[in-house]
Amino acid sequence: MKLNTLRPSEGAVRSPKKVGRGPGSGHGGRSGRGNKGQNARSGGGVRPGFEGGQTPLYQRLPKKGFGNGPFRVRYQVVNLGEIAKKGLEGTLDPERMKAEGLIRSTRHPVKILGDGEIDVPLVIRAHKFSRSALEKIERAGGRAEVIRC
Repeated sequence: MKLNTLRPSEGAVRSPKKVGRGPGSGHGGRSGRGNKGQNARSGGGVRPGFEGGQTPLYQRLPKKGFGNGPFRVRYQVVNLGEIAKKGLEGTLDPERMKAEGLIRSTRHPVKILGDGEIDVPLVIRAHKFSRSALEKIERAGGRAEVIRC
């Protein structure tokens, strides 16, 4: 089967209704558009959702959810695999992470995620840790310290 051989099923495509061909056709006179009015004109009709000037349904319904906007906390994410690749030892805090190129700025909080494996006992100081990251750090003999924002 190729794209140039595709055809619609038999009887699926009808020819368009021919209107305005006189009274004998059954669609003469006003061509099925009724008498006068906005919908009888060319280009007539209203946009989707318009309710004749009444406040539309989509404006009458309450908005859902709550946007925390400028107060949202955006964490800088560091995976354990990235720390292991750098071959770091000792204590790892946001200042050292920035120096090692793991994060961009010390102004935003840091979250440590458990993607990857770590086998060196590290003391990692960050604002947040995922559960899997905590388990892997402790399994390697290290310690995770939560610091305040």
